Amino acid sequence: MATTDVGLHASAGRPAAVPIVNNMSIQVATVNGSGSQSSNTVLLKTIFQMGVPVSGKNLFPSNIAGLPTWYTIRANENGYVGRKKEIDFLVAMNPETARDDVMSLTPGAAVLYDQPLNLSSLRDDLIFYSVPFDKLVAPVCPEAKLRKLVKNMIYVGVVAKLLDLDMTEVDKALRKQFAKKVKAANLNLAAVQAGFDYATASLTKLDPFRIERMNKNHGKIIIDGNAASALGCVFAGCTVLSWYPITPSSSLAENMIEYLKRFRIGPDGKATFAVVQAEDELAAIGMVLGASWAGARAMTTTSGPGISLMAEFAGLAYYAEIPAVVWDIQRVGPSTGLPTRTSQADILSTALLSHGDTQHIMLFPASPHDCFDMAMEAFNLAEKFQTPVFVMSDLDLGMNNWMSDPFPYPEKPIERGKVLTKEDLDRLGGFSRYKDIEGDGIGYRTLPGTQHPAAAYFTRGSGHNAQGNYSERPEDYENNMARLRRKFENARSAVPAPIVEKMPNAEIGIIAFGSTHWALTESRDQLLDEHKLPTDYLRIRAFPFSHEIADFVESHKRVYVVEQNRDGQMFSLLRMNLDGELVPKLRSAARLDGLPLDARSVTADIAAMEEK
Repeated sequence: MATTDVGLHASAGRPAAVPIVNNMSIQVATVNGSGSQSSNTVLLKTIFQMGVPVSGKNLFPSNIAGLPTWYTIRANENGYVGRKKEIDFLVAMNPETARDDVMSLTPGAAVLYDQPLNLSSLRDDLIFYSVPFDKLVAPVCPEAKLRKLVKNMIYVGVVAKLLDLDMTEVDKALRKQFAKKVKAANLNLAAVQAGFDYATASLTKLDPFRIERMNKNHGKIIIDGNAASALGCVFAGCTVLSWYPITPSSSLAENMIEYLKRFRIGPDGKATFAVVQAEDELAAIGMVLGASWAGARAMTTTSGPGISLMAEFAGLAYYAEIPAVVWDIQRVGPSTGLPTRTSQADILSTALLSHGDTQHIMLFPASPHDCFDMAMEAFNLAEKFQTPVFVMSDLDLGMNNWMSDPFPYPEKPIERGKVLTKEDLDRLGGFSRYKDIEGDGIGYRTLPGTQHPAAAYFTRGSGHNAQGNYSERPEDYENNMARLRRKFENARSAVPAPIVEKMPNAEIGIIAFGSTHWALTESRDQLLDEHKLPTDYLRIRAFPFSHEIADFVESHKRVYVVEQNRDGQMFSLLRMNLDGELVPKLRSAARLDGLPLDARSVTADIAAMEEK
C-alpha cells in the first residue's frame, strides 16, 4: 500500500516527505542528438556552483542520433561522487525508454515527465510531475526547427523549482555554457524561466529531494579526464601527437590539438608541434616511435582495439628501447564490444603486449588530477627507462565530468634520461648503446643530429649485442633479455607508489585502481556502517608493482581485488607477481556490466563473500 507521500500525482496537494538534502541521483533520459547535453551541463554546474559535491555521467549510444541516452548527476554532501545504483529523480523525455526507466526506480523516487507519455498510471509508489513541454516551448521559441533543442531547457527550469536550485546560479551556468552566443543564451534562459514559472504555478512539491547551498567546492573546477590528460601531455613537453579516431579516446586528441594551438606556437607565429591523423593505430604508434627515436616527446591515444593493433610496434619499442607514451582509454570488449561503455579489461593484454617476453610499465589514474600528473610521469618514465609507457584510463574517467582541484604549474624538471651530448662523447670517446654501465639495466643513447663521429648506433628489433651489432649468439640474447628484466625490476622504485588508507582493527584489505576508487571510498563506509566490517584499502597506481603491495597483502587475512572486467585481470596480474604464499589470501571481486562501478554492488559482493 502506498504511503501518503508517494504514489501521488503532483496536483494532489499532499505535503512533501521529510527533506532529503544534498543526497540524490538525478537521471535525465532523452534521445541522442536532441541537444540535452547543454541542459544537463547547466544542471550539473548549477549544483556545483551551489557548493555541493557533484559528478556527471553520460550514457550514450555508439551509433546514430535518435537512440536513447541517459545523463546521471550525483550530488552528495559527503563527497561521494561515484555512480549511485539507485535513481532518485528521473526526468523522462524519451518515449522509447520511459516505461522501462520508470519501472526500474525504487519506491519513493520522483518522475518528471513529458505530459503525452502519461506515466503516472504505471505505478502508485512513485511521485509524478507532468509537464506539457511542447505547449511551454512554443511561445518561447517561434522557430519550429529550434524547439527540439530549446525544449530541454524547460526541464532545467522545472527541476530548478522542484529542487530549490538558485536561479542566479542557473543563469550563471547557462551563460557560461553559451559564452560566445548571447542570442542563444537569452533564448535558452527564456525556456528555463518558462519551466520555472510553470512549476511555480502548477506543480505541488511532493518529493523529499532538495539542494541547499554548501561551501565544499571552493576553488575547484569541473573537467573530464581526457581534457586533463591532454593538458598534462602539453605541459610534459609533448610536441608530436599521432592518432587514429576511436571512442572513447578521440576527445583526448581533440583537446590536445586545441591546447597545442594555444600553447605551442612560436614567436614567429609558426607551430612548434606536429599532429598526424594516421591511417590506423599501427601506423600511429609507428610514427610515435620514429618521433621519439629522433628526440621528440611523442604520444598516441587509443582504446582496446587500437591496443591490439599496436602489439607488433610495442614489442619493437620494448626490445629496441625506444621511449613512447600510449594512452589507453578503456572500453568494453572483446572486438567492437560496447564502445560507449566503460571497463578495465585491457590490463593483462597491455602488461604483456606483443609476442615473446615483454613487460610494459603501466600507470593507473583515478581522477583528472591524476591524469594531469601522470601525463608528466609517463613521459619521464618513458625516457628514463627507454621503453613504452601505457597510461590506463577508461571511459568513465576520460569522458565524464569530475570535480578537481586546479592543476599546479609543474615545478619538477623534465627527465630526458641517459642521453649523451657532444660534450659527453668528447669526454668518453664513444659508447655502447645497449651496455649496462651502472647496473640498472639502462643503456646510454644519443639523439640524431648529435655532432660527433661516435654518436651513431644501430637501433635493432632483431638480436643484438651490447654495441647494437646484429647477433644470434645465445649468450648475447640471454644477456640482453636479462638486462631488460633488470631494467623493468628497477622501475618498481620509480613508478608512482600505491596509496594506502587504513581503518582501526581492519583484518580485511581491498585493492583497487583507476576509476573504481570512487566506488571504493563509499563502499568502505557502507561495509563499516552496515556490516561492522572495517577495511584497509590500497590503490594501485602503477605496474610493475612496488613492494608496498606485497606488504599490504601479507598484513591482512583476506584481500579483495575490485576491478571492472569479467575475468579478474588485475587479480591475475597480482597472482603472477606475488610470492606463492601470499596468493591464497587474494579474492577476486571483479564485475563488468559496462556501467561505472557503484558502491552498493561492491559492498554486496564483499559482504556476501565474507559471510561465506
